[in-house]
Amino acid sequence: MPVFKPFKASRPTRDKVGLIASRTYETYSKAEREARLDHNPFSFLHIVNPGYKYHKEISGPQRFNLVKNRYEEFKEDGNFIKDKKPLFYLHKIVYRHQTEFIGIVGAASVEDYEQGVIKKHEDTISEKVNVFKDYLKTVRFNADPVLLTYQKNEVIEQISQKLMEQRAEYEFTTTSRETHYLWLISNEDDINSIQKACQQTDCFYIADGHHRSSSSIALKQDLEKANSKHTGNEAYNYFMSYLIPEDQLKIFEFNRLVSSLNNLDPESFLIALDEYYKIENRGQDYFKPSTKHEFSMYLEGEFYSLILRKKAYEFTDALSELDAQVLYKTILSPILGIKDLRNDKRIAYVQGQKDMAYVKGAVDQGDYAVGFGMYPTSVSEIKTIADEGLVMPPKTTYIDPKLRSGICIYEF
Repeated sequence: MPVFKPFKASRPTRDKVGLIASRTYETYSKAEREARLDHNPFSFLHIVNPGYKYHKEISGPQRFNLVKNRYEEFKEDGNFIKDKKPLFYLHKIVYRHQTEFIGIVGAASVEDYEQGVIKKHEDTISEKVNVFKDYLKTVRFNADPVLLTYQKNEVIEQISQKLMEQRAEYEFTTTSRETHYLWLISNEDDINSIQKACQQTDCFYIADGHHRSSSSIALKQDLEKANSKHTGNEAYNYFMSYLIPEDQLKIFEFNRLVSSLNNLDPESFLIALDEYYKIENRGQDYFKPSTKHEFSMYLEGEFYSLILRKKAYEFTDALSELDAQVLYKTILSPILGIKDLRNDKRIAYVQGQKDMAYVKGAVDQGDYAVGFGMYPTSVSEIKTIADEGLVMPPKTTYIDPKLRSGICIYEF
C-alpha cells in the first residue's frame, strides 16, 4: 500500500516554462550546454551550472551553495511561483507527435522505499549517493522526479482523461521535438481518489532514478537525526516522483562495445564463442536481435548472429535469464576477461536508440574491437528482478520517458 501525496510545487511562470525547462545536465554535450547558457538566460542550466557566471568550473560544497543562490535569484526575479496548496500535477509528454507518456507528479514515501513497498532493480554507488545527499541538504530542493511505475489503474486513468479535456496550464515544445503539457490536479475529490487508488496498489517499481531515491533515504536519515521534533510528516520524508503506468514505458537496450579481444585473434575468439552459441556470419547484412537470448555481434567488418545454446547455459533465477547477464557470464567475463562491468575501462555502453549502425561505426573507426547488440529487457523482467530482490547488471535498460528539470520543483 504505497503512499503518494500531493505537494506545493515551485514551478515556472507560464510564459517562462519553455525557456526554463531543460534536460539533465549530463545529457548535453559541452557545445550544446554552452550554446544554451550563452543564448538562454532563463535555462535551468544556469541554476545547476553556477560556475558559468564566473567563467569557472566549480565543484563540491562551493558549487552546492552557488546552486542554492542561483535558484533563490530565479525566484526573486519572479521566474518561479509556488502553489498555495498541495496539488498533483498531470504531465503529458509527446515525442515527435507519436509516442505519448501520461503520468502524475507527486511525492512518494521514503519509508516505503526503505520497507520495500517501492522496489528497485539496480544497485547504487554509495559515493554517488552521498554526494547527491549532500547536494540536496544544501540546496533544499529537488528538480528531477524519480520515474516510478505501477500497474494501470482505471480510476487514475479516468481522472487523467477528464483533466486532459481542459486547457493545460503549460504547453510547450522543445528543440528535441518533445511537446509537454501540464495540468494542475486541484480538485479534492480527484486528489483523494488518486491517493486511494495508489494505496490499493501492492507496490511501485523504480524505472529510473535509483541514485536519487537512495539519496533521499540518506537525506531523511540525516535530517531526522538533526530534528528533535521530527514527526514523519516533514517534506524530507518524501521525494518527488513521476508515476506512470507500466504499459506506457518504452524500454530500449544498451549495446556493448569492447576495446580488445583479451589477446585473442578473431578466429580464436569465434572458436571460444562456439561453446555457448550457434554462430552465423551475416557479412554486411545489418542484423538486430529479434528475441531473447539472441545477440548481434560486429567484428572485423562483419555482422554475426549469436543464438544461445540452451543446453550449454544454466538458468537458475530471474537474473540468469537476463540477456545482459547471459552475455556477461558467457562472453564478457570468461572470454574477454571483463569482471567489473561498472569500472572496467575496456567496455562502453551505447543506448539502443543509437542502434547497431553506431556500434559498427565505432568498431570501424578502430576505437573498439567488437560490438554486441542486445534485445530490450521487458517490464515483466524488471518487475521479477525487483520482486526477487535481485540486481540487474549495469546499463541493462534505457527507459523513456526522460523527464525535464525545472518544470515542477520539490522544496523541503
